[in-house]
Amino acid sequence: MRAAARPDLTTLRDRVDRLARQRGQDPADVLSVERLSHLSGVDPELIPRVLAGEAPEAPLTRRVHRRFLRLRETRRDKHGREWSLAAVADDFGAPGASLGPLNAGTGLPGLGHAAGIQRFFGVFAGFLLADNKSAVERALAGAPAGRGAPDDLDRLSFLTGITPEAIRLTLDGRPARLPLRQQVRERFEHLRRTRPREDGRPYSLTAIARSFDASGQSLTRLAQGEGLPSLAAAAGIQRFYGVEGGFLLADDTEALAAALAGIEHELGSAAHEAENPMLAVLRAHDVRSIVTRAGLLSPAGWKSLADHLDDLLAREGRLDVRPTGDPGPAGRGPVRGPEGGAP
Repeated sequence: MRAAARPDLTTLRDRVDRLARQRGQDPADVLSVERLSHLSGVDPELIPRVLAGEAPEAPLTRRVHRRFLRLRETRRDKHGREWSLAAVADDFGAPGASLGPLNAGTGLPGLGHAAGIQRFFGVFAGFLLADNKSAVERALAGAPAGRGAPDDLDRLSFLTGITPEAIRLTLDGRPARLPLRQQVRERFEHLRRTRPREDGRPYSLTAIARSFDASGQSLTRLAQGEGLPSLAAAAGIQRFYGVEGGFLLADDTEALAAALAGIEHELGSAAHEAENPMLAVLRAHDVRSIVTRAGLLSPAGWKSLADHLDDLLAREGRLDVRPTGDPGPAGRGPVRGPEGGAP
């Protein structure tokens, strides 16, 4: 069997509604159309129909195009302006013109470009690829829930495609940084090894490719570690094996966080309020590392770092959490909202 049964969205929504109430939060806020749209990239007017199982699925090219436009519309720079194509592409070493067809809706980006776009805007690795149902499932999984997940490395390895040893490193805040080509190939091999046919043998490249109207030969270079699949092929592989749209692209930290969130919701453990110690280790390591290095900066360096953080917060659609009037490091001026007003 290729895929585990996916939860019914109505059931998942009801579970999140119940967990929100148990934690004293308003389900109308937690499950608002605007919030689910922001997290998933699905157009707001489609959210109710997706939740009801009535929304038709758009072709991949149109879906990726719409998701990219929503990123630019909803994750603006610190001045409230849309990020230019040049600014987005420059972040991953490409010319702005390479994103022209995607912005116009006339073509798909390469897999490396898709990974770069998603990383630039701080969204999950399958944001551009996931079908609407998967995207809304992911958004619902980001709603408040109880903490705690079992330290089951084999299960986490199955869910993420990361080896148990790499999981240990990731939980210690030292995730492996593999080249994208190697990561995608290893995740693909993991899928073939851990999701076999009923007779226990891996699905052939031909069987996988036929599911999205391609030839097995189109996956040969990927299987041999000689190249990346197209974005359409990556979407097809992930759909074939029933894994989320970012399985091949997510870095180890993100893939592991997604797996833990899924387990967390399976457990429905709203009664367990203690923070997951594995995630705490990961965050603590990251914070210590950042603070230690930032302490070596000059006043000018502090200002540059603060400006960079403002850019990151803006592109991820988050508000700066410092109180208005807080001068920030190195005497920087008060924090302002996107249009220059108070946040």
